[in-house]
Order: sequence, then structure tokens, then C-alpha cells
Amino acid sequence: MATDSALEENQQALALLKADADKILQLIKVQMENLTMPQCPLYEEVLDTQMFGLSREINFAVRLQLINDSTGKEIMENLERELSALHDAAQASKMN
Repeated sequence: MATDSALEENQQALALLKADADKILQLIKVQMENLTMPQCPLYEEVLDTQMFGLSREINFAVRLQLINDSTGKEIMENLERELSALHDAAQASKMN
């Protein structure tokens, strides 16, 4: 019975972290569609703050053993790839 409860808690923690990651991903996608980052540095700060907050959430979940470290790293790496693509797209639009 305790293992079922622990598994449910782990799945719930992972679902919450993925939901938070999806919100950040949505911010990134909106920014990529509009490519307004060069004109709006505040947007970049919001993304950085959201990414930092999520990394702290993931760290907390790992420390509580709700998720494993590799799962947390995978979530962050996916977002970092998207953020990198946003920066590349913004740089390309500056050159044009």
C-alpha cells in the first residue's frame, strides 16, 4: 500500500514539473513566433527567472526522491535546447 502511494506521489510530482516546463515552453514558442526579444529584454529575464525557478523545483523533487536526477536533467535540457533555438533565431533576425 505504501509503495502505491509513493508511486502516485512520484507520478504527481513529475506531472507538475512537466506542466511547469510546458508553461515555459509555451513562453519560448510565443517568443519565437514574434521574435521580439531584441526589443524586449524583459521577456528574456522572465524566461531566465522561470527556468531558474523550475531548476529549483526539480532539485527539490530530486532531493525528496520524487523523481530521479536524470529525469530532472532531461526536462531542463529540453527547455535549454528550445531556449537556445530562440536565441539563435533572434540573432538571425538581427542580421537580416
